[in-house]
Amino acid sequence: MENLLGLLRLHVIRGVNLAIRDSQSSDPYVIVRMGKQKLRTRVMKKILNPEWNEDLTLSISDPTLPVKIMVYDRDWFSRDDKMGDAVFYIDPFLEAIRIQNELGGLPDGTVIMKIQASRQNCLSEESKILWNKGKIVQNMFLRLQNVERGEVQLQLEWIDVSGAMCI
Repeated sequence: MENLLGLLRLHVIRGVNLAIRDSQSSDPYVIVRMGKQKLRTRVMKKILNPEWNEDLTLSISDPTLPVKIMVYDRDWFSRDDKMGDAVFYIDPFLEAIRIQNELGGLPDGTVIMKIQASRQNCLSEESKILWNKGKIVQNMFLRLQNVERGEVQLQLEWIDVSGAMCI
């Protein structure tokens, strides 16, 4: 892939208080999109608080593109129902990588940056980007939009590919 900056591993941890789309529950799964890339988790049956604990990896060549998270309810005999969506940008994450590259030698657990929840993002609480076990990670809870309730918990991790990330 040309202009590859690196890989972004999204650890899709869990859904919290997702909307009911079947009679009493839902069969949720997550789709992650960035540009032309599309990845998805497995379907969790009859649950509103699923724990996927799945890693999905995006190739990053255009860091200005948004990452779109869409949650659906799997229906076996009709079209899958939407259970909400969220969008985030990786600009702050890439800025934290730049800071870490400049400073170097950070102690484990160092918070590099904090992003406050606001009306301009889908965060439901403050998100911290930190240096953890030799890696830059960001934990986030995304509030789902276009639905009555629900959140998705993710962890982002940057994977440098042969020193390509010299932002």
